[in-house]
Amino acid sequence: MIVRPQQHWLRLIFVWHGSVLSKIFTRLFLNFLLSIAVVLTLPWYSSLGFKLTVAPFSILGVAIAIFLGFRNNACYSRYVEARQLWGQLMIASRSLFREVKNTLPDDPHLGEFVRLQIAFAHCLRMTLRRQPQAERLSHYLSAEHLRAAMDSQSPANRILLIMGEWLAVHRREGQLSDILFHSLNNRLNDMSVVLAGCERIANTPVPFAYTLILHRTVYLFCIMLPFALVGDLHYMTPFISVLVSYTFIALDALAEELEEPFGIENNDLPLDAICNAMEIDLLQMNDESEIPARLLPDRRYQLT
Repeated sequence: MIVRPQQHWLRLIFVWHGSVLSKIFTRLFLNFLLSIAVVLTLPWYSSLGFKLTVAPFSILGVAIAIFLGFRNNACYSRYVEARQLWGQLMIASRSLFREVKNTLPDDPHLGEFVRLQIAFAHCLRMTLRRQPQAERLSHYLSAEHLRAAMDSQSPANRILLIMGEWLAVHRREGQLSDILFHSLNNRLNDMSVVLAGCERIANTPVPFAYTLILHRTVYLFCIMLPFALVGDLHYMTPFISVLVSYTFIALDALAEELEEPFGIENNDLPLDAICNAMEIDLLQMNDESEIPARLLPDRRYQLT
């Protein structure tokens, strides 16, 4: 994810890193070449006896803009919900360990519980991104717990079960009352809600047919646009065509990025930074000495 300080409006016009222009540049260049070809073949095109006008493109452009707006709103809603879920996870994790530490301040196994919570966050992140998990989780889980998580269909859910078992052992030993156990179990339920919500977003994209028809319409519009502009604009056709095409194609590309907020695109959620912040907070709450460095934006203001 790109995290930038406030910049002057003139500099924003020329920003490359973090925009979708790098992804669609080839498509815009092809549109520019097509427009040049239409300008060069204008005499032949005029001799065919038919001419496209701007009028139908104006109507179609308004319709496409409305549908692009609907799709971008739907994709942005997924992005906002995903960020809220990860915010809820941070709250639940901090609250859970605070209650555990206040209830069991002298327990020698608090470090194990901390690492279970950290493992859950990293496991969820890598599950959503479909990345291998075993090597990373081996830093936080015992061999037995790691094997149990990797053998499960949902490793993150298995880690939640292990955390629940950790609390249940202390309850059976009389170190946790029923009321305290119920309160802590509610925190685990909050984390389970986050897990289910993230899985729902990751496994239920915007309906493909809706995306496909809009994608096709946008590109057909951009391909045919030079033929409608060339009669009135002549040599200005390539520049105006690319400008209009940039608007529609960029919105289409941005919606594709926002539709999957857990990825590693420039405009996706900074899950690495969020997990890093959670890990630092939990280790500091346990008064541990080895704290990982905080992930900071690089010189291009990028957080992943």
